[in-house]
Amino acid sequence: MEDVTGATIHELVATGRGDIVEQLNDAAAYRSWTWPIFGVLFLAGLAIASWGWLLSGAALVALVYLVLRDQAKRRVIVFYDVEGADERWFDSLVDSTTVAAASQKVWRIVESGQVVTTRQHKTNAGAGNLVSRVSATVTFDAPRHLATNIAVPTITAGHTSLHFLPDRILVKEGRQYADVAYGDLVSGARSTQFIEALGGLPTDAQQVDRTWQYVNVKGGPDRRYSNNPERAVMLYGQLEMSSPGGLYWKVQTSAVSATNRLHESLRAAPRH
Repeated sequence: MEDVTGATIHELVATGRGDIVEQLNDAAAYRSWTWPIFGVLFLAGLAIASWGWLLSGAALVALVYLVLRDQAKRRVIVFYDVEGADERWFDSLVDSTTVAAASQKVWRIVESGQVVTTRQHKTNAGAGNLVSRVSATVTFDAPRHLATNIAVPTITAGHTSLHFLPDRILVKEGRQYADVAYGDLVSGARSTQFIEALGGLPTDAQQVDRTWQYVNVKGGPDRRYSNNPERAVMLYGQLEMSSPGGLYWKVQTSAVSATNRLHESLRAAPRH
């Protein structure tokens, strides 16, 4: 099995428009001393003489100011005014994301390995390739450090996420940000077959075949195994996104149309 998640956030090559990214990284790295300072002042006010209530009251006033200041330090405000062809394109991307968000299941593939021996093929339900996936979500949630006036199409898998803005793709990993220009993005979509255990299968996906956990060379069930559960062969959509700088995401959706729609929208993205 090989990792197929691409470059880490620190390895991604910058697009050259790092103003927002630098501000977001500063906001994510900001550490507040508000509550420790307030706690010291408030307790000191309680501990000293009868006039200590003045110090405690001052601490409360300072708390309000410092909390508001912290909120400003932890958030980057960006307003977009998108018009004309760019507005129509971004609206189509939002519509495509809505379709993907309605897909019952979404995954990101994080590891992939080729089945190379007959024994591996026979003991892995006849699969030609093995993958490891993590559950993903499709939403319109902007990253917590960004305040903006638009819906932000977002794909999140674990502690990593892609946020599609009108002028760039934000890549977030933990508390770090990078970006990718649409002009550097390469995307592709196709349908793919995936072998699943029976039970809890997504109803918006098509079952195209069946197999067993252990198969013989002709593809039928291997009768030597008394416990040989049947498996469903499902048809899913798959979207691949990459960039010369090292971005690589492979996303599966239970609804094939979801990845096709997203690919078409990304392919039409403005390249300026």
